[in-house]
Amino acid sequence: MHTNCELCQMTDEKAIWSNEKLRVIAVNDAAFPGYIRVIWKAHVAEMTDLDENERSLLSKVLFIVESTMRSTMKPDKINLAQFGNMVPHLHWHIIARYRDDSHFPESIWGIKQRDNNPETLLERAQLAEVMQAHLCQELQQAKL
Repeated sequence: MHTNCELCQMTDEKAIWSNEKLRVIAVNDAAFPGYIRVIWKAHVAEMTDLDENERSLLSKVLFIVESTMRSTMKPDKINLAQFGNMVPHLHWHIIARYRDDSHFPESIWGIKQRDNNPETLLERAQLAEVMQAHLCQELQQAKL
């Protein structure tokens, strides 16, 4: 654990699901309902810091998150991002994207293109809750 790393300091308290290697959390971003982060628990910076079995585990979790998000939220696109420029701790962002969201086709960190429709955001927030419940079930059933 690195004392100055915010991801090392996290607990599983707010996790949708976790095991001994990683945690899956919902990011509470009202502009992007369904935004999920998959965080490796050990302080490593890159995918190649993991052994083959660990990379396989992480990939399985990422694919389950993406698949569940697609089937429940019906986004136009899924963004998968792994940067670590600001926090050099291995983590992935999985974000449901829609053609009418505030930043599309930009990344969510890019230039805002339009205002979000509040009614649409509310509908997507409800879908995100359903997605999170399904995601928890899918990950538990996978026995990872």
